[in-house]
Formats: sequence, structure tokens, C-alpha cells
Amino acid sequence: MRKTKWYILIICLIATVGMLAACGNSKDSGASEKNNGGGSDSKEETKGESKSLAISGSSAMQPLVAAAAEEFKAKNPDADIQVNAGGSGTGLSEVSEGTVAIGNSDVFAEEKEGIPADELKDHKVAVVGMAPVVHPEAGLDNISKEDLKKVFTGKIKNWKELGGKDQKIVLVNRPDSSGTRATFVKYGLDGETPAEGVTEDSSNTVKKIISETDGAIGYLAFSYLTDDTVKALSVDDVEPKDENVQNGKFPIWAYQHSYTKGEPEGLAKEFLDFMMSDEIQSGLMKEQGYIPANKMEVERDAEGKQTEIKK
Repeated sequence: MRKTKWYILIICLIATVGMLAACGNSKDSGASEKNNGGGSDSKEETKGESKSLAISGSSAMQPLVAAAAEEFKAKNPDADIQVNAGGSGTGLSEVSEGTVAIGNSDVFAEEKEGIPADELKDHKVAVVGMAPVVHPEAGLDNISKEDLKKVFTGKIKNWKELGGKDQKIVLVNRPDSSGTRATFVKYGLDGETPAEGVTEDSSNTVKKIISETDGAIGYLAFSYLTDDTVKALSVDDVEPKDENVQNGKFPIWAYQHSYTKGEPEGLAKEFLDFMMSDEIQSGLMKEQGYIPANKMEVERDAEGKQTEIKK
């Protein structure tokens, strides 16, 4: 009888120890699952951050960068790339402040007051020509640079003074923050300040206004000259064509800069490498009306000095 009692006591003790061990394992397992779940969430969050890219700046660059972003996202479905315009000044300010990873600009950062150019990395992804553009019924195909300056400074007020229609000239400008404006003023007007006129933020809106306003004149990047709703003028008998920009004969052009704050990393680097790939430089770039930077026969520095490229 005594042996039976001891046997029962030992069995109960073993069962109790087993239950306690099972509870312990269950708690450990639960904690482990909880920790794994947190880790997974963290990875997803990190992954989400690394795949999100904000770009802003030059509206002249916006069609190219937006199209390249679509092609990049088709190859990288997890990537979220937002491309906004707003002007070169906005792009340079926002990338300097860290608001966006890439700031697009038609002008060198050194040309914009208040921008810490020494903190930014310049990636010249393309070149674009910019042309004076008029309403198709203005009656002109060509304008000298001297007359172009007189038109934009208000000294010439009617197209008939230049052999065109008897039509009052309506100036359409971009705001001071616009890189397109800065390029046009610097290389089209030799630095002279345009007179008051209509001012619009967007190149698309400028094109629309010129196409709908008799006598209107403004300026657009070649990439916007995709139809006959507006007419691009030759300057000093040089046509606004890619080859005339490449050889330095047509004077109004600019690099398309993509600036990063320091060396690019993560998705910003992946995207900029994609922009410089043969696929984009030899394909999309020309389709969108831009000139690959490596096709240029001349180059410019931030002061505007143009020199031939020795190859």
C-alpha cells in the first residue's frame, strides 16, 4: 500500500513539472512570435521608406523625369516615385532643405542666390534647347536676337514692326523662380529684364495661353514643341533644332540638372543610374525632345562660358 502511494505521488510530481515546462515554452513561443511580428513590421517600414522617392523642380524636366519614373516603376513595382514640377528654384530649395531626395533644375545651383551649392551633387542628365514661341498667326518665322530683346523689353509692341501682322504683342513670362526664364533671359536676352506681361508657373499653361492668344510670345523648352499649336522662331536665322544646340549654334539651351544633397543613396541612386543608362539616354531622352548630355559638342560652366568639347 505504501509503495502504491509513493508511486502515485511521483506520477503527480512528474505531471506537474511537465505542465509547468509546457507553460514556459508556450510563453517563450508567444514572445518569440510577437518579436518576429515586430521585426517583420520594422522591415516592411524600412522597405517602404527605401522604396519611396520624392522629386521636384524644373517644369522643363518634368515630362522626361515623369516618363522615366514610369519606366522605372514598371521594372520595380515596389518603387513609389512622385515627380512634381514647381520650377528650378523650388527644386533647388527643397533638395537643399532635405524635403525631396532629388531637385531638378535648368540652372546651376551656383546661379541661384541662397542655395548652398557646395552641399549639392550635380547630375547632368540631359540638355534641352529653349526657343521663343509665338501664336501661329503672328506672321514670323525668324527673329534677330536684338529684336528679341526689344520685344521682351517692350521697345517693340506690334508684330508689324518686324514684318508680321498688325497685331499687338502680348508677353507671356515665367516667374522669377523658373529655370526656363533664367536660361531665356541669360542666353536669349543677354541678361536684360523682360517687361511686365502675363506670368504663368507651368510650361503647359504658357503653351496653352500662347496658342489661344493672338499676338502672344513666350518661351518653351523644345520638349514642349510637339504640335503646331504654337510656332517656334529661329534666332538669327538658326533653327531651334537639337543639332544646332549640340554644335553650339543655337544660343538658348541649358543642362538638365538633377541635384542630390551629397552623394545619392538607395532609391535615389538607383533612379539616377537608370536615367543615365543607355536605355534612357538613347531611347526615351530623344523621344521626349531632350538631348543626351554625351552628344554635346560644346559645354558650358556655371558662368555661361561655352567651349568646344575635345573628343
